[in-house]
Amino acid sequence: MTLQSQKGPVIAVVGPSGVGKDSLMEALVRADKNLHLMRRVITRAPEAGGEDYDAVGEAEFADLEASGHFALYWAAHGLHYGIPRQIDDLRQNGRGVLVNLSRAVLLQAQEIFEDFIVLSVTARPEVLAERLTRRGREDSAEVQRRLARASRPLPAGLRRLYQIDNSAALADAVISARAVIYAAPSPVRA
Repeated sequence: MTLQSQKGPVIAVVGPSGVGKDSLMEALVRADKNLHLMRRVITRAPEAGGEDYDAVGEAEFADLEASGHFALYWAAHGLHYGIPRQIDDLRQNGRGVLVNLSRAVLLQAQEIFEDFIVLSVTARPEVLAERLTRRGREDSAEVQRRLARASRPLPAGLRRLYQIDNSAALADAVISARAVIYAAPSPVRA
């Protein structure tokens, strides 16, 4: 692949808990040197596990927000999330940047980032239930609540929205995601 001087797309990866967003993003980065993974800043304890993130306290997050450190930030589930402005540096030379975003900020992100692709990762309900149960972070009542929320629609008005089924082998989802990323109107530069 040859790289161009143009900025690459921001590729938002969204989907319900247990669908495999983090696994898909990590596999995409391993498979493609022209994709980067953006670490989020989260007001969550570092030992909470899950994705690879930069843990900060509420006061530090507020200071970062006030200083203009974030290209995008939001609150959800009692936590604050931020995408550092460093995302623009990662997009140089046509490289794509994968980022786990909340559905609530997708339209805002679409306005901020001129090249914006949304990969909506899905999986069959029985697959989601099994994954949530296996990871052991939620009790059965919380698993049921998460499954009920899994079918909520994304906001209307997203210009480049693609569905990626991650019910089967992760390699299949990687192939589907790469096909979309490279076929998009402003693809990662090949």
